[in-house]
Amino acid sequence: MPGPGSWAGVGQFERDLDLTDADFGRIRQLIYQRAGIVLAEHKREMVYSRLAKRLRHHGLTRFSDYLARLEQHPDAREWEAFTNALTTNLTAFFREAHHFPLLAEHVRERRGPVRVWSAAASTGEEPYSIAMTLTEALGSRAGDAEVVATDIDTEALEKARAGVYSLEQIHKLDEARIKRFFQRGRGAHEGLARVRPELKTMVDFRSLNLLAPSWALQGPFDAIFCRNVMIYFDKQTQARILERFAPLLKPDGLLFAGHSENFSYTTQAFRLRGQTVYVRQPRP
Repeated sequence: MPGPGSWAGVGQFERDLDLTDADFGRIRQLIYQRAGIVLAEHKREMVYSRLAKRLRHHGLTRFSDYLARLEQHPDAREWEAFTNALTTNLTAFFREAHHFPLLAEHVRERRGPVRVWSAAASTGEEPYSIAMTLTEALGSRAGDAEVVATDIDTEALEKARAGVYSLEQIHKLDEARIKRFFQRGRGAHEGLARVRPELKTMVDFRSLNLLAPSWALQGPFDAIFCRNVMIYFDKQTQARILERFAPLLKPDGLLFAGHSENFSYTTQAFRLRGQTVYVRQPRP
């Protein structure tokens, strides 16, 4: 994090950058093509502040030059940094808490291995919350459970794999869960907590773009969590992804959506079961 004396320098540099309407339009088009994200006009300042860091990294002063580099090298690693910069990772342990008792009820009487897909895993809070829920619900059978956790943001996935969080990030968990699922740091790691190995082994983190023509994962899943990511896609993209989710779920599999997402009129593949929870529709 920059120190107090660095702000003047950052501000001076930023005044040398000019994000034109044409540049912003190109950025919106490229991130839509790459990740399906629809950037609204009011996101312009966010785009500027995040991508300006990439320009400084490459010693560039014009967004047009940076975008030209991307377009000239479609397989360049910089595309990963570009996508990471424009991806929002707002998450927390047991966010939208009403989903987790429903998941526990859904899997408790299941026979055979239980598998859940966290399709927007971010920095890991959601998939680890799912793993905790499965451990508590399945008891001795939890060893056969698996959480597949995917995200397009590779930097977020690295944090998720590490499984290290500040005590502030876990402070809303009850003490019993903290003791069971986390190891508190000491010395140089004071103020941090690490996910215990037995929980971490339940989660398989993978890089995945929901817009990719094929997904490197196989069903069936008992449930899919895809929360607070569809809001960044247009209706056509949402419908296409939902249609691809359906065959990866077991016949009565559940789809968990974000609090501001409604798929009732987007696809016939799912029907609403409860508050932002959908069940796969049987095929006609």
